[in-house]
Amino acid sequence: MRRYILAFLFIVLTGVLLFNCGGQKAKSPFRNINKEEEAHYEGMSECRNCHEPIYKTYMQTGMGQSWGLATKDKSSADFSAKHAPIYDKNLDLYYKAFWKGEELYIKEYRLYKGDTSHYREEKISYVVGSGQHTNSHIIDMNGYLHQAPITFYTQKGKWDLAPGYEDGQNMRFSRKIQTECITCHNGYPEHIEGSLNKYAEVKQGIDCERCHGPGSIHVAEKKVGKIIDTSKGPDYSIVNPKRLTTEQQNNLCQRCHLQGIAVLNDGKNFFDFLPTQELKNTMSVFMPSFSGIQKHMIMASHVERMKMSNCYVNSGKMSCITCHNPHISIEATPVAQYNTACKSCHNTSNTCTEKLSVRQSKNDNCSSCHMAKNESIDIPHVAVTDHFIRRTPTIENEEAIRKFIGLTSYNNENPSKRIQARAFLEFYERYEPNPLLLDTALEYLSNGNNGSLDKDVLRTYFLKKDYKKIIELSAKEKPATINDAWTAYRIGESQFQGGDVKSAILYHKQAVKLMPYGLDFRMKLINALIKNENLSEAKVELTFILKENDRYEEAHKALGYIYLTENKLDASIKSTEKAIALNPINEQAYINLAVANYKLNRLEKVKQTLKKASRLYPANEQIKAMLNDIQ
Repeated sequence: MRRYILAFLFIVLTGVLLFNCGGQKAKSPFRNINKEEEAHYEGMSECRNCHEPIYKTYMQTGMGQSWGLATKDKSSADFSAKHAPIYDKNLDLYYKAFWKGEELYIKEYRLYKGDTSHYREEKISYVVGSGQHTNSHIIDMNGYLHQAPITFYTQKGKWDLAPGYEDGQNMRFSRKIQTECITCHNGYPEHIEGSLNKYAEVKQGIDCERCHGPGSIHVAEKKVGKIIDTSKGPDYSIVNPKRLTTEQQNNLCQRCHLQGIAVLNDGKNFFDFLPTQELKNTMSVFMPSFSGIQKHMIMASHVERMKMSNCYVNSGKMSCITCHNPHISIEATPVAQYNTACKSCHNTSNTCTEKLSVRQSKNDNCSSCHMAKNESIDIPHVAVTDHFIRRTPTIENEEAIRKFIGLTSYNNENPSKRIQARAFLEFYERYEPNPLLLDTALEYLSNGNNGSLDKDVLRTYFLKKDYKKIIELSAKEKPATINDAWTAYRIGESQFQGGDVKSAILYHKQAVKLMPYGLDFRMKLINALIKNENLSEAKVELTFILKENDRYEEAHKALGYIYLTENKLDASIKSTEKAIALNPINEQAYINLAVANYKLNRLEKVKQTLKKASRLYPANEQIKAMLNDIQ
């Protein structure tokens, strides 16, 4: 008997070790996501070879159409003459999209007394969005991806400023497409290490392997004839989401359909999550909570809203694919499929209390009554299906003014204080620059410092612009010991603002070393080098930037300034005019241009430049004084 008991204990303990070793769950039976198998991505063309019918229908879905080359077939926008140019009154700039043959461009211009006083055009490389809601536009500058300033909103059939560019927030052509953005709008690109937004290769559309995992093991086995009869059991060479648990399915979908403030865990990046995994082991996604939340929703907050529903809370088995077939477009999905999902829990003949005449007028469609079409708070001109399923989704007399209450993680019930602090910092930077958010972040961080340099604390004080505090906290830290580019940059910029330019150079050099293709970091180094009169070294760094991206306007302005100090006046004028052509909103560039022309005795050109600058910057006393002198 004792022998059997010991054997039983051995089996139990072995099971504990297998399924809970080190507090971790057992590795997935799907071999393509286990690291020791070394699976890699094959690309959608390989999947198509065997799954052509699924490929054809999938490519008509929002995911399949999420990103593509800027072609006339891809674009859903209206380019007819009825669409007037988009005017940004805050910057006094106009925008209009147009075709040059088969290539799409967006032009930016300014008018003065009927004449064009500024003109810039950029070729569009990619169109983002299926056209169900929007088409946004991406510019490829030697692999550095940036968003164009206007978007076509298909539901309203209108062009307007891109989301987030309204109300004086127009970033023109400088918004970087970083990995967080592109990994939800597209298949995984080949990201250049040491950059924020440079890519060696960009996919077209969210591909099969985003949901099924890397396909190399699966493809290799099929090519040698190893076929599994999936009617009898799973094919573990690749993930099949329908064989996952409800929560595994929801974790997979919420990687992109739980849009909010995504805070990565230490050591993780936006490429790390794989199907079957818990998303919280890669990131925690926070949503802002407001008073009057019934309609207050973000466009891609489907999972968050679903989890607010009694259908989700009470059923314990509801996932996104309860209602949706991810291989079929929403437009092609019959209403009966959604109703069938509802009827799997609700016998509508007994439980639906609506009048029969009303139900018949809506084709007895459950979702038309219980899932409202609401406008999102982050994307203008767009109404999306609210996945908060409830009896009366249309809320009357909702609060006109909503108040921020807090941040809630919808995929991690117990985020660490540090993760919560980072969420408040992200919310401050992206949406709400309220100093109270920074104070809250510091409260969360107050007990988390282990005595070493705390990059999150530094970030908080940097956002507070408390440069003196940053210098104090980092006093014992040598530049070479810092292994985070953002931390090195923040210390460097604090030293610069505090007047210690030589120290600033050392920290900025470390930031550039850690992120060599972070052109903004390199530009900060250049500014410090110029301030310290290391002009030859600054020119070397400027050459690097302009070779990488010749439309980096600040680099042209800085090069023009260096040439001005070297009395190379024609070269100075050429570089400075290039800077102004790229960015007409640059006070110092106009001043530098006027000085260079003055030294060449081109007084009429000086007057023209200063008059234009005076119109743009009437409060600038230096421009006023220079104009009075020349007149």
